[in-house]
Amino acid sequence: MARAFVFDAYGTLFDVHSAIGRHRAAAGPDAEPFSEIWRTKQLEYSWTLTLAGRYADFWTLTELALDFAFARFPSVDRALKPKLLDAYWTLDAFSDARPVLRELKARGASTAILSNGSPEMLTAAVDSAGIGPELDAALSVDAIRIYKPRPEAYALVTETFKLRPADVLFVSSNRWDVMGAGAFGFRTVWINRTNGTTEYEPAPDAVLTGLADLAAFS
Repeated sequence: MARAFVFDAYGTLFDVHSAIGRHRAAAGPDAEPFSEIWRTKQLEYSWTLTLAGRYADFWTLTELALDFAFARFPSVDRALKPKLLDAYWTLDAFSDARPVLRELKARGASTAILSNGSPEMLTAAVDSAGIGPELDAALSVDAIRIYKPRPEAYALVTETFKLRPADVLFVSSNRWDVMGAGAFGFRTVWINRTNGTTEYEPAPDAVLTGLADLAAFS
């Protein structure tokens, strides 16, 4: 059994598309592609800034990406912007998130989040989902101002818990994140909720369709 189970936040524990889901009718027929491009640009901005040796916090990138989505899909009313940003602070947790965290804690494992999200974003999301008691730490790359998948980001885990990379099982729905964690030396599980196509090396140690089977794999 791994000594620490570390989870990505957005897309893994929290549904990044639940913000638009709360306002789907108001957003109109382009709601789903609008949400997809919002998420895509949010990640793209984090990667390009890191490659350039620059940094802006994840909330800033989230708002910039939302502005891009509005420009790409003018059919979506810009008056929704404050409502969508408010919703992003309290994204819905996936239904399998809290039960698996509770089970892992009951078995004596350390549990944590490692996220590109800012500390304020993570605090709000964790509090809204009510999973704080099931977590030993919520680690943000804001502490080092470098985004995943840089190895310095994953080192926050080993430094916090005083563990070897091999003692950590890292869980993410983002295949690029699984690649970065595996390259750092973590054991990895890819949560492939959407039947996505695999890419990148190293490959994950396991692929699951949800978090519910994670305890059995470990």
